[in-house]
Amino acid sequence: MCRSQLWILSLSILLSFSRHIASLGVEEENKSVKTSVFLSPPIDLKHGLSLNKFYFDIPFPRGHIALKSFNAEVVDENGNSIPLHETYLHHWALHRYYDQKAVKDDDLAKIIIVRNSGPCRNIGQYYGLGAETRKTKTWVPDPYGIEIGNPNEVPEGYEEKWLLNVHAIDTRKVEDRVGCTECKCSLYNVTSDEYGKKLANGYVGGLHCCYDETQCRAEEGFGDGGERKLYLRYTVKWIEWSPRILPVKIYILDITDTRDRPTGLDFVNACSNCEVEYTVPSCDSVGEDKGECIDVKKTKIVLPHGGDIIYGVAHQHIGGIGSALYGEDGRHLCSSNPIYGEGEEAGDEAGYIYIVGMSTMSTCYPKPGSVNIRDGELLTLVFNYSSLRMRTGVMGLFHIFLAEPQPKHTSFFSQELVVPRFAHLVEQWWVLLLAGGLMAVVAAAIYRRRKEGGGGYQMVVN
Repeated sequence: MCRSQLWILSLSILLSFSRHIASLGVEEENKSVKTSVFLSPPIDLKHGLSLNKFYFDIPFPRGHIALKSFNAEVVDENGNSIPLHETYLHHWALHRYYDQKAVKDDDLAKIIIVRNSGPCRNIGQYYGLGAETRKTKTWVPDPYGIEIGNPNEVPEGYEEKWLLNVHAIDTRKVEDRVGCTECKCSLYNVTSDEYGKKLANGYVGGLHCCYDETQCRAEEGFGDGGERKLYLRYTVKWIEWSPRILPVKIYILDITDTRDRPTGLDFVNACSNCEVEYTVPSCDSVGEDKGECIDVKKTKIVLPHGGDIIYGVAHQHIGGIGSALYGEDGRHLCSSNPIYGEGEEAGDEAGYIYIVGMSTMSTCYPKPGSVNIRDGELLTLVFNYSSLRMRTGVMGLFHIFLAEPQPKHTSFFSQELVVPRFAHLVEQWWVLLLAGGLMAVVAAAIYRRRKEGGGGYQMVVN
């Protein structure tokens, strides 16, 4: 065998070996995912009661880690899943914050909320869903993760903690189940918000009418009763932080974000307070064709820093029929459509009432590097709701995880030439040592054959 053949053979063996080891590395990384399951403090409900609670310093994985997913559902004291037609999970939201170590109580003036990277000042959560939580994926694919617990980011004298907001509405024995979930003010007999401020003219339903401890009108004879303790059971998947993990940033966009668009570099500091909710008018009230009773709401949003879309999903309420995000040039970036239930059990509640999941579709789990948002790009967000009847208190939030551009290196180990793949291989020092030994054996064989006078190339002279 000539030297060229030996070289090709050795390179082939080395490439096959490195691919095999890389696959083992992925398996090892998947096996390294840790799972923690926790319960919120008890949620004491009765017929028609709305509770909107904030729980500080909840149990949560500690240390410098990468979040891979966060999921939640409402359960009873025995761990049984509670269907939406009994307790409607309006929303839950997970917030990250820094708290002074010396402070024993929850003094809001002394905590530092660590917001997501989105433009809305009043939407700071890291994760947040609602009725759709059971069938909505939140998994961050490899090699990406949400970095938390970095000691270099925590201010001196502070420690990282987590806050959970849970808004649940008991709809057993109520007069109008859909009306209670849409927080219609007439059903809650509310004329002022939770701070005692009179509701604005024309405000007929939404968060200002179903705040904590409000009561939705029950059927006659069921004004009181049905007390029970429920919990939000939340499951966190995470891995230990490693340099090979690519960090992603969380952006939560709101369809009600309609502030004036700044020009130039002003958008960097142009964070906004978003309305969070809105009302969808009935198509009868606007003279629309019954066959086209779809309320389409659009807004423009600027992101100061772009990157690759790794994940995306929308949050909609009853009546939602889908959402999409478009780039400045009109290219489609991501779509998310609701999944409506077809049964009775928790997670598949029937009828065109309960959204039991939001599909991420293939476009919202794109191949890394294939869907990109440029720095300062003007995005178009679109939310669609059915307007066959008026919808109150609906939401149009869009979550996206972005990975900022990473430096690339040339490596014959991977055609993708991505740093994490190369770095991961480098971390397997024993692989490189074994590969080096293999190359040394091949080189020795070539040298021996050359010394013996066989198998080498000879110059051709005409």
